[in-house]
Amino acid sequence: MSAPHDTATHTTHPINTTTSANPPLKSDATAAHPPQQKPDPTSATNDAAQGGLTTPHPSAAAELARLKIVLKASLRQYQDFPEPGILFEDILPIFANPELHEGLLRGLELAVQKQFAGHAGKPDVVVGLDARGFLFGPGLALRMGASFVPVRKKGKLPGACETAEYQKEYGSDFFQMQADAVKKGQKVLVVDDIIATGGSAAAAGSLVKKLGGEVMGYLFILELDFLKGRDKLDAPVYTLLASQEEKMEQ
Repeated sequence: MSAPHDTATHTTHPINTTTSANPPLKSDATAAHPPQQKPDPTSATNDAAQGGLTTPHPSAAAELARLKIVLKASLRQYQDFPEPGILFEDILPIFANPELHEGLLRGLELAVQKQFAGHAGKPDVVVGLDARGFLFGPGLALRMGASFVPVRKKGKLPGACETAEYQKEYGSDFFQMQADAVKKGQKVLVVDDIIATGGSAAAAGSLVKKLGGEVMGYLFILELDFLKGRDKLDAPVYTLLASQEEKMEQ
């Protein structure tokens, strides 16, 4: 099992999400006078620039599937952390490797397009949960042309705030969002690294609704599905990587 709000990565599998399957030749590699009856090898590049032919790219589904495999393989696992019976999956080395970091953001972007775009369009706001949601929430928001809003523990944000309580394993805690962070009618995507019991994500969703926003969905990197946290959420849920197979020892 992995602990909520904790995860990381390193890999020997580089990711390149920007290079096409058949990149166009550079102009300096082109003969000055191509043989008669043969196309100028720079013409594909020129056509692409003018909205014509383009070099082939892998389908979004194939690209997402490949990214999932590489990202999943890069996770590091720690037994009995932070306490006995917990299998901790560490995502942090993803952010130490620029290619993996880019791959994560691209995978999340493709996941949003696959899971949510047909229902609600792109988000106006990406809401990231304290604290792992801050690692990739801003980057994803930038890619999607959305604003980023943090949800923080009580007492960490200045100015007028809305507050929501949620249950933890022992006792309760409080999340807050600045009162002007989300505008009425805005479509909001809530993101975090992992969904466990679902209490913190549900609290973030309730804050969005208090401010008049519409929760279009919840997006996570990992999920402890045996805790059934998604049952507490009232909008579509998508987990980028496969659910953890290891369970907490009873």
